[in-house]
Amino acid sequence: MHDQEPAPRDADRRLSTKEAAELLGVKPETVYAYVSRGQLSSRRVTGGRGSTFDAGEVEALARRNRREGTSSSGSGGELSVRTRITLIESDRYYFRGVDAVDLAARHTYEEVAEWLWTGRMHPGATFTAPPASVAVARRAVDALPEHAAPTDLLRVATIAAATADPLRFDLSEEAVLGTARTLIPTLVAALPPMRHDRRDEGPLAHRLWTRLSGQDADEASLRVLDAALALLVDHDLAASTLAVRVAASARAHAYAAVSAGLGVIEGPLHGAASGLAHRLLLDVLDQGDAAPVIADELRAGRRIPGLGHRLYSGEDPRARALFALLEQIPRAEPALLAARDIVETTARHAPLHANVDLALAVLTTSCAMPSTAGETIFAVARTAGWIAHALEEYGERPLRMRPSGLYAGAKPPQPLPE
Repeated sequence: MHDQEPAPRDADRRLSTKEAAELLGVKPETVYAYVSRGQLSSRRVTGGRGSTFDAGEVEALARRNRREGTSSSGSGGELSVRTRITLIESDRYYFRGVDAVDLAARHTYEEVAEWLWTGRMHPGATFTAPPASVAVARRAVDALPEHAAPTDLLRVATIAAATADPLRFDLSEEAVLGTARTLIPTLVAALPPMRHDRRDEGPLAHRLWTRLSGQDADEASLRVLDAALALLVDHDLAASTLAVRVAASARAHAYAAVSAGLGVIEGPLHGAASGLAHRLLLDVLDQGDAAPVIADELRAGRRIPGLGHRLYSGEDPRARALFALLEQIPRAEPALLAARDIVETTARHAPLHANVDLALAVLTTSCAMPSTAGETIFAVARTAGWIAHALEEYGERPLRMRPSGLYAGAKPPQPLPE
């Protein structure tokens, strides 16, 4: 039996949160997540608690969700992707079946990356960048304007490193793993240092720190940065990861696949979201109160960054893990209190939990890092995950990422234009 469309409602009718959730077939928390993503608008109940929603908007979203859930490609393209890398369920996520938060708590970023690539743990794993690769990447990055964004630097460094690798077209597992272990440290080495001592040895988090902050790093701060890298290494088929798999499906080499991912994360709804949370946090710290800052954001029609995640009904497990580590850093206390103020203030409007972007913002504001630092951390971390997905895709049927378009233009044949 086919699902029937809901009966038309009065154009001016408002739905309660419970009614909207029932119509959409989701939890009430998910309704507010739709609001945070700009897919629904809400209106506060006059003189009371809670919000109401336009019936027409809710019904249109329900129809769209049903169409997307039942559509099929018709040309051999796959709407779901087989993967053995990451599983997300019940507000937890797993790398090859192992709790990702537990992995990040017990292992370095390099060790977690190796686990993601090979399914084997390599204690003490280190990544070393070839001098020739670093030299060509630094020359390319140095030629960019000073205002170039982190993803601009990393994209250029990736392309430059590819030109220095004559074996880049070898898509065997051994060759791609070799690329992974040299590309990531090359990207970090190509970033301009924030202090005079450019560190190119030791754990990757220690090297990255000198590119993000001019302050001296204590062990607790370095531990948070390393954990952030390990927690962000992969998150299933995020938009950038899907782009990587499309490139790998066409048998683009690993550098090109990573470049595809870097091209996607610059959007404010993906890798750059932490920068928006960073600036919001600075405003709250400056004013000493989240209420006027949140009011200004809502008055301008902007969603509150750092809150809510479509895959988690509760708190983002990555944020929870980072907040716990940040609590061990005394200088992070003001930013942690400001972040808590943001969550509690916004909860009056929508019960959304903190996500990893807000946790990254606490790290970057507390450690005198620029607003773009979170984006850099995200991109460097996720490069390992992208290569894991590229490796997996190389083992699949070529060009399987080929959905068919749903043509909605003028019906042919049309006369030739004059």
